[in-house]
Amino acid sequence: MLLPVFTLKLRHKISPRMVAIGRYDGTHPCLAAATQAGKVFIHNPHTRNQHVRASRVFQSPLESDVSLLHINQAVSCLTAGVLNPELGYDALLVGTQTNLLAYDVCNNSDLFYREVADGANAIVLGTLGDISSPLAIIGGNCALQGFNHEGRDLFWTVTGDNVNSLALCDFDGDGKKELLVGSEDFDIRVFKEDEIVAEMTETEVVTSLCPMYGSRFGYALSNGIVGVYDKTARYWRIKSKNHAMSIHAFDLNSDGVNELITGWSNGKVDARSDRTGDVIFKDNFSSAIASVVEGDYRMDGHIQLICCSVDGEIRGYLPGTAEMKGNLMDTSVEQDLIRELSQKKQNLLLELRNYEENAKAELASPLNEADGHRGIIPANTRLHTTLSVSLGSETQTAHTELCISTSNDTIIRAVLIFAEGIFKGESHVVHPSIHNLSSSICIPIVAPKDVPVDLHLNAFVGYRSSTQFHVFELTRQLPRFSMYALTSLDPASEPISYVNFTIAERAQRVVVWLSQNFLLPEDTHIQNAPFQVCFTSLRNGGHLYIKIKVNGEITINTDDIDLAGDIIQSMASFFAIEDLQVEADFPVYFEELRKVLVKVDEYHSVHQKLSADMADHSNLIRSLLVRAEDARLMRDMKTMKSRYMELYKLNRDLLNGYKIRCNNHTELLGNLKAVNQAIQRAGRLRVGKPKNQVITACRDAIRSNNINTLFRIMRVGTASS
Repeated sequence: MLLPVFTLKLRHKISPRMVAIGRYDGTHPCLAAATQAGKVFIHNPHTRNQHVRASRVFQSPLESDVSLLHINQAVSCLTAGVLNPELGYDALLVGTQTNLLAYDVCNNSDLFYREVADGANAIVLGTLGDISSPLAIIGGNCALQGFNHEGRDLFWTVTGDNVNSLALCDFDGDGKKELLVGSEDFDIRVFKEDEIVAEMTETEVVTSLCPMYGSRFGYALSNGIVGVYDKTARYWRIKSKNHAMSIHAFDLNSDGVNELITGWSNGKVDARSDRTGDVIFKDNFSSAIASVVEGDYRMDGHIQLICCSVDGEIRGYLPGTAEMKGNLMDTSVEQDLIRELSQKKQNLLLELRNYEENAKAELASPLNEADGHRGIIPANTRLHTTLSVSLGSETQTAHTELCISTSNDTIIRAVLIFAEGIFKGESHVVHPSIHNLSSSICIPIVAPKDVPVDLHLNAFVGYRSSTQFHVFELTRQLPRFSMYALTSLDPASEPISYVNFTIAERAQRVVVWLSQNFLLPEDTHIQNAPFQVCFTSLRNGGHLYIKIKVNGEITINTDDIDLAGDIIQSMASFFAIEDLQVEADFPVYFEELRKVLVKVDEYHSVHQKLSADMADHSNLIRSLLVRAEDARLMRDMKTMKSRYMELYKLNRDLLNGYKIRCNNHTELLGNLKAVNQAIQRAGRLRVGKPKNQVITACRDAIRSNNINTLFRIMRVGTASS
């Protein structure tokens, strides 16, 4: 059994995922953690009773080993590490919804303090791609931003939704780090600097990411799922009824390979094999786990795994000895093997019993009297599946339809479908009543997003009187644009919004792409270029026109800018296009964006006015406080009372102003998110270098408040005329 080598009980609550260990003086590892009261505490047991110069930091009245850092705002993310290699010690980085603080704990001074309009929900520190200096990268309101040790903004790009988690990992094995981004739209995106090189869609919000080794990384979702990816291939995943509060990679069993360490909301900590997901170690705390980190906290030359609970309990674990070889729990390898073989034995005995009962039933009644068939299905029974589009009816909404049928007169008793992101709980069971049994069954499917989905089917096949059924297992992929039905051309319904570009591909190849990504009827015959096809969205009834000319020019007409971006990204992947410049115009969407930008300006103006008013009130309060105290010392009670009444009114005005400021900030964040998403959507209409150029140029146009240039960039991809 692996036991903790040290246990601490600090009298400070710890916020989830906000713990970091750093050598803030270059020598002694100290633990920093955020509390819920807008403070960060730094636990330093190595230099007792050290005097701290007055600044942001002051000594905790509860514990002599703990210093408190006042942030005066709710802390949203925290990390520590080398930001300036020349200093020779670690910096502490603290993010809030409005600012990022880089703090020099040793000298008790700010390295930099930057306002971040998009907030900081997650933070990671390290080198990214070819950028030589370490960056403090924050993820916020649909935006990613990287600062160097001087506070200069060296990296900025947009992503699809609010960022929840970040990690640096050598995803493509080129020796340089890529940025993994988990966001609220269920996607894990991989950025090679400002270019997206991979996207993985999950089933819930991605709450945590951590690099394992090489291109392998762990992830956690808000619905209790944790797992491991190697590049874009998922190795394994498990689901718990509890929430994963923190994940970390650590070689706990000394086999040379990191395990995935997970801290759970019920206080459990477990270590799982990176290859199989099997639990090799577990322990329990009395409260939820806040974070899992590592460091040589005892300064004995050995790295410990350090687990922190929200109540302030901290335990450190040393890796198991080489003799334990992965067996860290109270069981032996022989016991595990016996348990595994016993399970296999039970399964084989159950299968044998089924075969024996089938044989008895066949001997007792060669032909079933009810339907004239034997109880066992014929050996040549096959299961067929077809996917089609249904435009719906008065009783049923439009949907994609999966039809499953057998190759003979056997019936389908039940169907179990596993599909990520389509069904609530990821699985769906269809169990027809005894009166509606037949050899075919049709299941409506409504895909919420335009992503390809694997449908894993288990069908129970037999006869009406069967008591045991044969299980057919098969997988069918739902195409990316399965929620669009091919319809007849109608010039009156053609959307005015469009994307126009040229590719060096034959029309026949475009037809192949269409057939692989849309559900086209079997009798569809598309002639050579020029041709055009029209699709109707099953979600909102919107129209999509795709036109191909002889010279490879393609025009996509749709009012949905997200759909246009998805189609272009799908084509770029299929045709292996590295760089693609397009011309685009979405009048309705751009007009809505123009209104949002006007609101952003208004909210910025209100913010500046409120800040100025607050500063004036603060100065007046200082003055009144001094006057009130002077009156008290002179025993002029009437004047003192008058001054304190004025102070009371000013304080009330300040509180009201603060509430207005909070509401203004919330509205500003919502509008900034819409702006960042608009930039990201404009970028997704392009591929490669043109995409990065559009994102950078859009940001420059917003910085210079040049709205007309911004819309020109979104339309033609460049600011120059």
